Amino acid sequence: MPKFKYSGRSDGKIVQGELTAPSTDGVVEQLINRKIQPISIQPIVEKGRGAGEVTLPMFVEWPTDDDLILFSRQMYTLLKSGVSLIRSFQGLVDSSHNRKLSEAMGKIILDLQTGKDLSSAMAEHPRIFDTLYIRIVRMGEETGRMEQSFRQLYEYMEVDKETRKQIKSALRYPTFVMIAITIAMFIVNYFVIPNFAGMFKKFGADLPFFTQLLLSTSAFTQKYVVQIAAIVAGVVWGMRYYVNTKVGRLNWDERKLNLPLVGTIINRATMARYARSFAMGAQSGLPVIQILTAVSEAVGNTYVEKRIKEMRTSIERGESLTQAAYGSELFTPLVLQMMAVGEETGNMQDMMREVAEFYEREVAYDVKNLSSAIEPILLIVIGAMVLILALGIFLPMWDMGSAAMHRKS
Repeated sequence: MPKFKYSGRSDGKIVQGELTAPSTDGVVEQLINRKIQPISIQPIVEKGRGAGEVTLPMFVEWPTDDDLILFSRQMYTLLKSGVSLIRSFQGLVDSSHNRKLSEAMGKIILDLQTGKDLSSAMAEHPRIFDTLYIRIVRMGEETGRMEQSFRQLYEYMEVDKETRKQIKSALRYPTFVMIAITIAMFIVNYFVIPNFAGMFKKFGADLPFFTQLLLSTSAFTQKYVVQIAAIVAGVVWGMRYYVNTKVGRLNWDERKLNLPLVGTIINRATMARYARSFAMGAQSGLPVIQILTAVSEAVGNTYVEKRIKEMRTSIERGESLTQAAYGSELFTPLVLQMMAVGEETGNMQDMMREVAEFYEREVAYDVKNLSSAIEPILLIVIGAMVLILALGIFLPMWDMGSAAMHRKS
């Protein structure tokens, strides 16, 4: 943790010294607790340490999911043990291994000491605490069950992290294979086939269709390799720019749900996040309208967010939650039936939790079978490429060998 040199005034006297804190705000807080009026605070750069490691924010990593899960679990434990909110944060500032999170906690402590509530203080750091996180904390403030809010948060984040981890793990193998195939095809097309072109040209005979195709493709690649690279880079940049626009993000998020093989997994994972977030809100006693508002901003998909907001509008017009959910076309009949039961019995949080568990089981099953579904497609693609190469290269070589045998005879 960085060190700071300070000077201040205490009982009319100038005092100086050094303190360790996550930020200058942390130094100010410590000085105020010691009844010292700060005058100047300067960071101390340790010898042998690069300045970028201490002072340049571009080299400081933002908190990961693991950092936030650990923070939420520690807050739950401290609050459950009866430790006050400010003392809980003060105890976690020094133990956090992430500088950004430590600095944020230092500023939150100062905000709490000035009378600001926790959710408002956390809202000042949107890159660390997202909308759902702040909403759930606010639920804890309104219901007086702050420790339960942090417990719900770390349990939710652990499940969500595991789901995303499973999807990434399942997609890693086919992605690597496709990248390797693309690189191999470029090497063969740009470096290998041209060596055969001269030999086939000396042969002087009619070449098979696949050989002509390979030679034409290779010649085109060699002649326009710079233009091809520029076009590919332009397409990638254009797609990323489009996806970052409001309309592009909405269209892409809708198409993601309908992608072959992985679309259903993304859809069910998004619905699991929706259901678990809804259950958290319902357990905290918030009205359905407020729950849908918070959940719509936390599902991580703008298309689903739009549909959930349409559900909220339908409920405001007098429809029931189940009717609004049916009109959204986001849920399966089984899930709609479970929601109807929860609405009739007044036990929506338990029903939505079961909906979340249902979707999570479906995601786990689909992810487990994803590799098995992708492998045959990869084998067909690889087999087709190998067949084209074999027919295009070895058939004329076979003809050349036969012609040479005839000449000898």
